[in-house]
Amino acid sequence: MTAAVAEDVRDLRGRAKRLLTDFPYYAEHCLTIRSKAGGLVPLRLNRIQRTVHDRLEEQVRQTGRVRALILKARQPGISTYVEARFFWHVTKRAGIQAFILTHAQQATDNLFGMAERFHQNLPAPLVLHTERANAKELSFDGLDSGIMVSTAGAKGAGRAQTIQLFHGSEVAHWPNAAEHAAGVLQAIPNAPGTEVILESTANGVGGLFYDMCKAAEANRGEFHLIFIPWFRHEEYRAEPPEGWEPPPAFVEYGAAHGLGAAQLRWAWTKNGELAQACGASLDELCWLFRQEYPATSAEAFQMSGHESYIRGELVLKARRFTAPDQSKAPLVLGVDVARGGGDKTRIVDRQGRSAGYQCDKVIDSPDLMEVTGLVAREIDRLDPAMTFIDVTGLGAGVYDRLRERGYRRIVTAVNFGSKRETMTVTPTSGPRSGAAWANGWPIPAGPTFPIRTSCNRISARPATASIPTHACCSRRKLISASGSGSRPILAMRWR
Repeated sequence: MTAAVAEDVRDLRGRAKRLLTDFPYYAEHCLTIRSKAGGLVPLRLNRIQRTVHDRLEEQVRQTGRVRALILKARQPGISTYVEARFFWHVTKRAGIQAFILTHAQQATDNLFGMAERFHQNLPAPLVLHTERANAKELSFDGLDSGIMVSTAGAKGAGRAQTIQLFHGSEVAHWPNAAEHAAGVLQAIPNAPGTEVILESTANGVGGLFYDMCKAAEANRGEFHLIFIPWFRHEEYRAEPPEGWEPPPAFVEYGAAHGLGAAQLRWAWTKNGELAQACGASLDELCWLFRQEYPATSAEAFQMSGHESYIRGELVLKARRFTAPDQSKAPLVLGVDVARGGGDKTRIVDRQGRSAGYQCDKVIDSPDLMEVTGLVAREIDRLDPAMTFIDVTGLGAGVYDRLRERGYRRIVTAVNFGSKRETMTVTPTSGPRSGAAWANGWPIPAGPTFPIRTSCNRISARPATASIPTHACCSRRKLISASGSGSRPILAMRWR
């Protein structure tokens, strides 16, 4: 064997090994897709597909398997990626069954047609003999592996099978979603090499996919949430004509997310199409655009047909702001009493523009005496200017008991379900500052609101745009403060 031939053999062996271990390389050299412009082209992973691939491979390295939720914008190529990934697995591993479940028959036909196109256009050395090739199944007898498809309208789909790879497409739009979760997901062993990938655009608040995404965000369970905003997609751009200026709402939106002119033009054009469909203004971002092309995961899940009460870009602006020293602002506590179990009592402090820094307690107890004791402990520890207790329902008992225990001047009953009212707060004797309160959280200067995430406490600042003064997680708001001292002792009277 000459040196040149030996080098060719080593090169062939290296390429063959890479086809088995490097999916992006395999996809580009072996798989063919139909392009959006028409015609067949090699599958070269786009930016979003590569991001998803990297996240899944990282999970494989950490756990040996994949359990992923992909919250996506419209048409970034996620379904194509998952279909290609599973085709790669079933054509190189023996005894592997992949199952694809979609929300509609047309989607099922499209994804199965994609698998057939992969097989029909494989390089000759990689073509496998099929045992079954029909409208619902493609199986390879040499490996005893294959791909099956079904539509979520068929109750119990996949229940009687053992599946190693499962792709749930547009899960938020499945009918019978709970039944499918109890069936097909239980058919997948919790074993190394198994993969469950559930992907979808959002479909409002509630439902299986929403609940699973929220659980993943809170690090509950083994599923990892992958969210990629629409503006990460290279194709979602349109060069603006000379002299075009985006409307003010889009300028604000672009500043919040760091968008360029071409991205803003694309968003404005796409929003115009969707705004006409839902009867909204062409120059304001409509709820349908935010749902179909979300910039954040929270934006994706807003209720269909309803605008978010506080626009997402204003929330982002507040999150990126660090409040100055708030130690001289009055400190207050808010208490929302619950029975325990699924609903929990919450105690949170507020000092000026900062919330939850000194107290953010969740109490899961049905014992109101225990709750009363824990609230009293926080009052003693923090010496707040006032403690506001929601007396709707169970809170009345906690409020009454605290008054009996000597906290009469430091607790105030608040009915959060009542009509908005205004009350005045005046200083008691001593060098203390005064304050006035109305519906909402305490706000020392201009409209603001507290921001909380699952992983950290975040200060808020006055927004540059107008925000409803009652857009807060409580219904009491500090309008002004004057005088001296760091925290006032407040006596209150209703106007």
